[in-house]
Amino acid sequence: MERYVLRRLLQMVPVFVGATLLIFLMVNVMGDPVAGLCGERQCDPATAAQLRRDFGLDKPLWHQYLTYMGNVFTGDFGTAFNGQPVTELMATAFPVTLRLTVVAVLFEIVVGMTLGVLTGLRRGRPIDTAVLVLTLVVISVPTFVTGLLLQLLLGVQWGWIKPSVSPAAALDELMVPGLVLASVSLAYVTRLTRTSIAENKRSDYVRTAVAKGLPRRRVVTRHLLRNSLIPVVTFIGTDVGALMGGAIVTERIFNIHGVGYQLYQGILRQNTQTVVGFVTVLVLVFLFANLLVDLLYAVLDPRIRYA
Repeated sequence: MERYVLRRLLQMVPVFVGATLLIFLMVNVMGDPVAGLCGERQCDPATAAQLRRDFGLDKPLWHQYLTYMGNVFTGDFGTAFNGQPVTELMATAFPVTLRLTVVAVLFEIVVGMTLGVLTGLRRGRPIDTAVLVLTLVVISVPTFVTGLLLQLLLGVQWGWIKPSVSPAAALDELMVPGLVLASVSLAYVTRLTRTSIAENKRSDYVRTAVAKGLPRRRVVTRHLLRNSLIPVVTFIGTDVGALMGGAIVTERIFNIHGVGYQLYQGILRQNTQTVVGFVTVLVLVFLFANLLVDLLYAVLDPRIRYA
């Protein structure tokens, strides 16, 4: 196990370098950051040259990347164009998005897997057909439509929730935004769990457990469910990073000042330090989430062994 973890950590190094390099190049070619600093009016040449020197934009691109990566390993993600350190923006944004992501993942696990198990055990029955149609509708409707519709009905028309989340972003305020963020993934988890349960239900080990006279609940939880969860856990694990990075639309709708909000502001103002810094952390989150998923395989299926 230790050798496997060490090997996976070493494999993450080139992936991390390649991903950050790609993001760094893409962000730096999307526009002139100095133009974003000056606003609608164009900077005079002297001011533009001074700003480039101050932020290191006058150096070659490869030199900027090496300098940035060297600073990252010391915990310095640079300074935003408003003079605020990027780490301060992260300290306020990531806890909010982390809470939102936790709420979304809980919806996926509790609601999605429960519906998947129920429909997988009752494949072909009316409840199975109804859930399949419902999940297909959820997948077909864009997230911003779902968010705006729930905000209008629950927040404006019926007054059950606040239309906008407060700066504190308490967990109870994040329930509806979390449901919106998880809606599409929840539908995929439901369908994936249903398919996996229905396939494994016909397996030999399940028939053997039933023939031995084991209670139905024990057959489902100890035999059927554990072996059926591997593809579901894989999807949820990779979805954690996607949820944190893809919360831009949801956070904009409900006025949540999290990672998505900061990324939106950074892209809008062409603030390269903010965008690259936040994406760098998201890459790390995605890599470690995948590592955790791989380690969970042996817990779910004892037949899996790591060399």
